[in-house]
Amino acid sequence: MSAAKTSKPKSDEPLVTFDDVRAGYDGTPVLRGLGGTIKRGDLLAVLGANGAGKSTLFKCITGEVKPFSGTVRLHDLPRRKIAYLPQRSDIDPSFPISVFDAVAMGLWREIGAFRGLSRAAEAEIWAALDTVGIAGQAERRLGVLSGGQFQRAMFAQLMLQNADLILLDEPFQAVDLETADTLISLIDKWHGEGRTVIAALHDAALVRDRFPQTLILARETIAWGPTAKVLTSANLVKSGEVTAAWQDSELGLSGEAMRARMSA
Repeated sequence: MSAAKTSKPKSDEPLVTFDDVRAGYDGTPVLRGLGGTIKRGDLLAVLGANGAGKSTLFKCITGEVKPFSGTVRLHDLPRRKIAYLPQRSDIDPSFPISVFDAVAMGLWREIGAFRGLSRAAEAEIWAALDTVGIAGQAERRLGVLSGGQFQRAMFAQLMLQNADLILLDEPFQAVDLETADTLISLIDKWHGEGRTVIAALHDAALVRDRFPQTLILARETIAWGPTAKVLTSANLVKSGEVTAAWQDSELGLSGEAMRARMSA
C-alpha cells in the first residue's frame, strides 16, 4: 500500500456517541462499558483480535444489535446514510447474482428493489465497476470471483450508496496487494470528501501507516484517540492480556489460572 494517508482536517462535530454500552448475543455481553465519540470526518481503525467485539460495535451502529444497557446515539445521521460492508464470511457466495446486479444493489435505497434501472443509473454502475477495475467481470456470477475481485465488487456497491458513514469489517482480508492498494485509495478518497470511514482491522502496521485515529478494542476500550498516541507497545500488550483473559474464561479456565496468565 504505497500512497500516503490523507491529511484532511477532521471536524469536532460528533457523529456517533457510545455511552457505557454493553452489548452482545443471547444475554452474553461482547462489548463491556464502551464509551467514546466518533467525530464527523474521522478515518478510524478499530484494532482487535477475532472476537474482540469489532463486528458487534458495527452492528450496534447500524441498529442490528441493541445494547443490553447504555446508549448508541447517532447525531444527525439517518441510518439510510450508513453503508456497512460485513466480513466476507457473512455474505452468501452461492446466491445466484451477477457482479453487475450485486453492484447495482448499492442503488436500491435510491431507486427501490423492483424498479428498472435508468440509463443514468446503469452509467453509474459501469463507472463504479470501472473504478475498481472489474468492468470485465460484470456478467460473471458473484460467487465465482476471487477474494480480491469479490471485495472490489463490494466496494463498487459502497460507492453507489453515497453514505455519510462507511463501516468496513476486515476489508483487506484475503485480498492481493494490488487490490488492497485500490481499496485503500478509495478509502482515502471517501475521507477526502469528508465522509466518516471506520474499518475493523487486526494489522497494527497498516493502522499505524494509514489511519489517523484508532480504537484498540478487546471487548472493552483499551485506548481510543490519535493513532500516534494510542498505538503503543504498552496498549498492545494490555490488549493481548485482556484478550487472553476472556478467551480463557470462555474456555472455562479457573480464576486462578486466568490470574496466572495475566501476571506471566
